[in-house]
Amino acid sequence: MKEFDELVEIVKKLRNPQTGCPWDIKQTHSSLIPNFVEELYEVVEAIENNDMVDLEEELGDLMLHIVMQAQIAEEEGEFNLAKVLNKINAKLIRRHPHIFGNAEAKDSATVKQKWEAIKLQEKKHTRSSVIDGIPKSMPGLIVAQRMQEKAAAVGFDWNEAKAAFAKLKEEIFEFEHELQMGDNAKMQSELGDILFSAVNVARKTGLDAETALRETISKFERRFKQVEKYHQENNLDMKKSNLEQLDEIWNKAKATEKPRD
Repeated sequence: MKEFDELVEIVKKLRNPQTGCPWDIKQTHSSLIPNFVEELYEVVEAIENNDMVDLEEELGDLMLHIVMQAQIAEEEGEFNLAKVLNKINAKLIRRHPHIFGNAEAKDSATVKQKWEAIKLQEKKHTRSSVIDGIPKSMPGLIVAQRMQEKAAAVGFDWNEAKAAFAKLKEEIFEFEHELQMGDNAKMQSELGDILFSAVNVARKTGLDAETALRETISKFERRFKQVEKYHQENNLDMKKSNLEQLDEIWNKAKATEKPRD
């Protein structure tokens, strides 16, 4: 694609030690991490907002970072963009034997299990556990869901969502007990168990825990700002309103939103 080739050439020019951009020239793999992560989350936000104009732009920014990382690697004799593309192409073919081979996969769940099984076989000499290889720098809910998915690929999983939900209720009961006892260390441990179990319920019902939480955060933000707006428009001090009054305004804001909220 000529547009992609043009991007590659632009990055090469920006990185040229003699005629390039001083900022681009000084960048390293590590120095670009904060910007790389920021661009990734901007892509996520555009998707969540269903803003296709913004998504179009943010995908370009993310692609720039990928090309930049590959360019730095090529300059340092590590690898080049062609090798990156060859590796992902080969990986996609290997891990989709139901498309490029004779294997069968009846649904997406089976595809995911086969993917993890093939991945485990590929990494058997570099990873001692099936749950290795998950970046711990990711949000905790994502780490939990990926860990559960990997464990499920080798059969360590609930048979159905009802069993996972029963475990969640059990963990809530245990947290309630520690809450009554007032032991903060045990409360924190049980709270972690609740969150981990909630992720399991999400996974078993085909939902994504991180996406669900982010949607709820956005929902809270919208409604809270409506409560603030009401007080500002009526010259009221929000701190002087009791919880019942605040909750009434909250429910009015909720009533104006879509039923799914």
